[in-house]
Amino acid sequence: MPFSLWISLVAVCAMGAMSPGPSLALVLRHTLGGGRAPGVAAAVSHALGVGFYALLTVWGLGALVVRFPPLFQAITWAGAGYLAWLGIKALRAGRAGALEATAMATTQRQAAREGVLVALGNPKLILFFIALLSQFVTPEMSLVAKAVIVLTAMIIDGGWYVLVAVSLSHSRVLPWLQVRAHWINRITGVLLLALALRVLAGPIAG
Repeated sequence: MPFSLWISLVAVCAMGAMSPGPSLALVLRHTLGGGRAPGVAAAVSHALGVGFYALLTVWGLGALVVRFPPLFQAITWAGAGYLAWLGIKALRAGRAGALEATAMATTQRQAAREGVLVALGNPKLILFFIALLSQFVTPEMSLVAKAVIVLTAMIIDGGWYVLVAVSLSHSRVLPWLQVRAHWINRITGVLLLALALRVLAGPIAG
């Protein structure tokens, strides 16, 4: 995978992870309620769930691009439309996306369990991966390249939420996130719209 293509993948995954939502709120709640360890446990388990979805997506798309090119092309265009819709939604969110996280009594085991459940129980996550990763999968893509895609999505997700948990346990990161949530939404929206336009111009992986 070309380095420039990988950077594009990293940027989109990072914006997806940083965008305020139920996953971020989960990590914040467990960190506020139990400290650093439960917060990190929730972050790592959530990343494992994300990695599982990314693996299934890359595996399935890899089969489609080889056996059914027209269907894969249709999914690619539909994915571009979905990314554009997410971008517009993020831009229109404004301050509505600001976080209101409250503390909850928790343990590492409970945090890890809920982290996985939030990831696997979010149907929008698999739709996001189908829309996103369909732009990066090619017929000649090797197993190593597919593994890089899956690991990138998993590490970016886990790394961001671990950073949030560690920072929140001894700083004022929550107020910082709350104040800037609308800016994160706007940046995410612009990035997703740019990605959708790039797909219209031609395949990213081409």
